[in-house]
Amino acid sequence: MNHQDHVALLARGITQGEGGAWADLGAGTGAFTLALADLLSPGSTIHAMDREGSVLRRIPPEHKGVSITTHRGDFTNHTWPFANLGGILMANSLHYVDNQTTFIRNCERSMTMPRRFLIVEYDTDESSRWVPHPVSLNKLTSLFTDAGYSSITTLRSRPSVYRRAALYAAFVTSSPA
Repeated sequence: MNHQDHVALLARGITQGEGGAWADLGAGTGAFTLALADLLSPGSTIHAMDREGSVLRRIPPEHKGVSITTHRGDFTNHTWPFANLGGILMANSLHYVDNQTTFIRNCERSMTMPRRFLIVEYDTDESSRWVPHPVSLNKLTSLFTDAGYSSITTLRSRPSVYRRAALYAAFVTSSPA
């Protein structure tokens, strides 16, 4: 996938002119971080977190007027150096979380209302060494519905080059406070 493919997966989840603070949890080299930066308004902030510091060095501190701060750490520990997030992006990272229900609840402590998640995952229930805790679209819907989220929208789907299962993007939001 190239940059435009990443942007296209996320595009329908961000309203034009939307800004604020977001986190990209499990950011890796920043492919989806930069895609999100393309979609957010200038002046926004993205906190890109990954446990591999060497990959974070590839992410620029700014992209299209959006400030990007990198954080080395394990996002599953919830000892994040940021808060007051308008949204959380998890592209191919939720499948590394063992207890996803608890994780979602813990994320909420660092988010403002309405809470928004952009999720990119493989549409499979088959675990593997690379996808230890798979999150099919059906499972994602159940996880967030059970957690009280009012809207789970599939944004886009595309074949994956790594697995037989398709790669999907979904936007999840809670009701406004």
